Amino acid sequence: MDFHHSAQLWRDFPSLVPGVLYVDGITSTAQVSADRFCAAAAARLATVATESELPEIQAWRRAFAQMGLKPTQYRCASESLLRRFRKEGSLPALHPLVDLCNAISLAYAIPVAVLDADQITGSLEVRYATGEEEYLTFAGDIEHPAPGEVIFADQAGQAHARRWTNRQSGRSAIRDTTNTALIVAEALHDQAPDDIPALIKNLEAAWSPTPQAAVLTASSPTFTFGP
Repeated sequence: MDFHHSAQLWRDFPSLVPGVLYVDGITSTAQVSADRFCAAAAARLATVATESELPEIQAWRRAFAQMGLKPTQYRCASESLLRRFRKEGSLPALHPLVDLCNAISLAYAIPVAVLDADQITGSLEVRYATGEEEYLTFAGDIEHPAPGEVIFADQAGQAHARRWTNRQSGRSAIRDTTNTALIVAEALHDQAPDDIPALIKNLEAAWSPTPQAAVLTASSPTFTFGP
């Protein structure tokens, strides 16, 4: 199996820096500590009036506007998490892996997608939709992303995320039965070439054995993963 972004996305968003990991041996009883990442996020939020002032979020807002989306209507996942964290002071516990990735997303203000790798058919590509793909909502409904929308699409035509970093699919959501996961972090801001490798190292350090991981580029865009 492999993960990559389409050539069209690299062309349209040349500042993109993706980091990816493949993790196996996932259990719902794993012990992970996310407190230091939440503390880092709280300290950073204290320096700004709103999370929209952060350069990481501003870069994604510009990307959403470029895609024809209203940035205040559709937000990248990290901005949504930061908004909730700022208002409530915490995030709900869902699953050890998801909780860790959410906390790291808060600390870096970078969207982090966590997908059940066993629910992905063949290769996974971040690309513009044709309009024929199927997206399964968390409520169990089927949607068809509009042509030209950026999605995570597998070879079976399943969309595992809509509007790029806005919303993941219920099809590949992490569950108690999840054993393998593909984690994708994507950034567009000026410091992304430094921040994404640091984010990936923090995720790597949380699991044993060390997961497969890579930082992708336009000249080396493909991550091959699996047993």
